[in-house]
Amino acid sequence: MTARLRSRSLRTRLLLFITAVLVCVCAAMALTTVFAQRAYLLGNLDDRVSDAAERGVGGAALHPGLTRDLTFLNETGQPAGLLAARLDARGNIISAAVVGHDAPPRTLTTAQTTALKGLEPDGSTHTRAVPGLGTYRVTAIDASGIRVLAGLPMDDVLDTISGLVEIEAGVAAVGLTAAGCVCAVVIRRQLRPLGRVAATAVEVSHAPLGRGQVTGLTRVPERDTDPGSEAGQVGAALNRMIDHVEASLAERQHSEEQVRRSEERMRRFLADASHELRTPLASIAGYAELMNRGTDRIEPGLAWRRVNAESARMRSLVEDLLLLARLDEGRPLQSAEVDMAALVAEAVWDARAAGAGHVWQLDLDLDAPALVLGDEARLHQVVANLLANARVHTPAGTTVTAAVRATPTTCVIRVRDDGPGIPPGLLPTVFERFTRADTSRTRAGVLEGGSGLGLAIASAIMAAHGGRIDVQSAPGRTEFTLELPVTELPATETAIGARTAPV
Repeated sequence: MTARLRSRSLRTRLLLFITAVLVCVCAAMALTTVFAQRAYLLGNLDDRVSDAAERGVGGAALHPGLTRDLTFLNETGQPAGLLAARLDARGNIISAAVVGHDAPPRTLTTAQTTALKGLEPDGSTHTRAVPGLGTYRVTAIDASGIRVLAGLPMDDVLDTISGLVEIEAGVAAVGLTAAGCVCAVVIRRQLRPLGRVAATAVEVSHAPLGRGQVTGLTRVPERDTDPGSEAGQVGAALNRMIDHVEASLAERQHSEEQVRRSEERMRRFLADASHELRTPLASIAGYAELMNRGTDRIEPGLAWRRVNAESARMRSLVEDLLLLARLDEGRPLQSAEVDMAALVAEAVWDARAAGAGHVWQLDLDLDAPALVLGDEARLHQVVANLLANARVHTPAGTTVTAAVRATPTTCVIRVRDDGPGIPPGLLPTVFERFTRADTSRTRAGVLEGGSGLGLAIASAIMAAHGGRIDVQSAPGRTEFTLELPVTELPATETAIGARTAPV
């Protein structure tokens, strides 16, 4: 029974529980009323029976010698149905009669007299069923040897109690029916928010979350999230849970997307690295094969020069790949105080020596010493890569400017040129590995084209130093920006003035 009740809906269980409570309350009130009314009516009846017995004793005392005398029943005012009897010393009934309606007292039959036997004349009241007369409330008293039994019918009391029970049952039935209907309506209305919350939960449970569906999940309406009610608290909690689920799924989807992109980049990286390594290896193998076939096919000096060039190219590529691998693993770099102004000046001098056909300028604007904490060799490699890109990928006569700006908190280095610029479609991936701009910029030569790792290495080195690198490009202006945190210096240090000069 309990299991079946638990399987029902909350609305049904509440209705059944409230109905059961109302039935118990109504039953308790009805029983209390019936028992109180019965006690009251029986008390009044017992008083009347005692009065009747006392009047009978008084009437019998007028003729003490007549032990069978019941003439007191003929007195005026005796109620109809009054039963009286005379008892001997043993308590046996000597004579008994009952008062009729507008008729003289009638003597009781033997069966009726037998029903009244066994009463002690102690004044206590008893209930006896008298054949042919009904149920009576009787008592027997003894006054100076005169023993009289008196009784009154209980029909009025029983009828009153029965009527009261019927009335209370009818009122209770009507009241319970009305209360049940009202409770059903109230419960239904009060549980509607909870039903909407449950419907939302069911709808969310049917969403294809396993396939990565992270948007458009149904929410509990705002009207059902009032924290002042239990249903509102459940609705608000469900909305928060749905938010957490969406956030978790979005984060998982983002992580999976990053993993996929990382795998794609890794596959592309391996393919590009294999291609870059295969090219010099193929060249070396080709020249070695020619040398094996004899010196009449190729000049030995030329072959060895080509082998050395391809070996250097392959060694440079392997070193770049190893550097990227170390930076990806987060290995610490050397850390020392580096003067970026002097470093950039040296890099510009080196670039001028390698590219005499370009115009090289150095622009220093130092409000504070341009001192950063980092690996001087790697930072020099970054600046040198940017200057080499500007030299290799722009035509002769291009002006390349390296500018250094230093403030008390940051050091900003900008390398800009007035060359043809980077194509817009290539700009978003310019810092990815093996990205080349050969289709848009004039390469100085096949050997100087690079492997497409320079800017990727520069980005990784800047990230390892806690800095950043950015690029903006348009026809006639390409500018790379490096930003590094400077080393904190005492306040007594003086700023270096700004100057711009060709190198």
